[in-house]
Amino acid sequence: MYQREFDQRLKQTFPKAVLFYGENDYLTDYYINHYIQKLDAKESMLSLYHDEWNFEQVKAFLSQTSLFGGTNLVVVKHEKKIPKKELDILVALANKNEDNYFIYGYNGAPKDARSMQAAFTDKKGGVWVRFFEPNIRDGVVMLQQKAQQIKLDIDHYALQHLMLVLNNNLSLCSNELDKLAILGTNVTGKDIDRLVYSTAPLATEQLLIDLFNKKSITSTITKLLEIGEDEIAILRATQYFVNQIFLFHAFIKLNGHVDSAAILGYKLPKQIEEQKAQLALKVKSTSLLKIYEHLLTSELAIKKAPNTQKEVLLYSMLIKLQGYL
Repeated sequence: MYQREFDQRLKQTFPKAVLFYGENDYLTDYYINHYIQKLDAKESMLSLYHDEWNFEQVKAFLSQTSLFGGTNLVVVKHEKKIPKKELDILVALANKNEDNYFIYGYNGAPKDARSMQAAFTDKKGGVWVRFFEPNIRDGVVMLQQKAQQIKLDIDHYALQHLMLVLNNNLSLCSNELDKLAILGTNVTGKDIDRLVYSTAPLATEQLLIDLFNKKSITSTITKLLEIGEDEIAILRATQYFVNQIFLFHAFIKLNGHVDSAAILGYKLPKQIEEQKAQLALKVKSTSLLKIYEHLLTSELAIKKAPNTQKEVLLYSMLIKLQGYL
């Protein structure tokens, strides 16, 4: 099922066994925390993250009688698939006792989770929920709920701006709201530009996306330098970005499709993956070679130049690079 249907189910009862998966880690964490709070299970739960999986430990935990009338909640979250035979046993144990609950947050590829859905059917007393990357509208609604919880005074437009600044990453946005709440005042878009943009790792990334899309980059470079980014850091980020574009370009040429997990070793959000693929397809192989040579020459020039000349050389490097595209 999907999020809306799951929300309706929660209004009636809390499913005893749940599989969460998809492209939205924020929602997985949100619903796990919702279970923990509603079941008052923080002190009595068993949590196994990353490589901590131990079937016998979880089985023994769900098989025991809850002490002092507490809740036996098991939360498992990692990228490895749990064998269906083990899942069937754990789902059955979760339904055997009214105090038992089993939550599995699967962080692997969504397509790999389909084989595990059969262990979480209604007939077996389980539920599977797939989450998708939120659009701006849905993301703002979730952040509004978070802002109300932490008593942060921030309006719809400022939240929308925050989503755009952090490239639709709800987890990053949520963390920034916690930091902004410390101000104890109304938070505006100007506050976000002043306090969030300077620490956002995606600031330089956006500059380079604009660069490859042949958009004006002068004001963005100026702003990055004003907020403390030095020329060498921007140079290194440019080299890293170009290398990624080359890898995407080569992979698509060889395989005819894009797969960021195979290219980079980790899965990018679908929107970013498609964006990198589009940029890679726009660039010719001969242009990439010229860009690599240009970056090597520019690196030597910037590193040897006195500090007073580094900024001018950076502008020159990026403008000339754009000319190769």
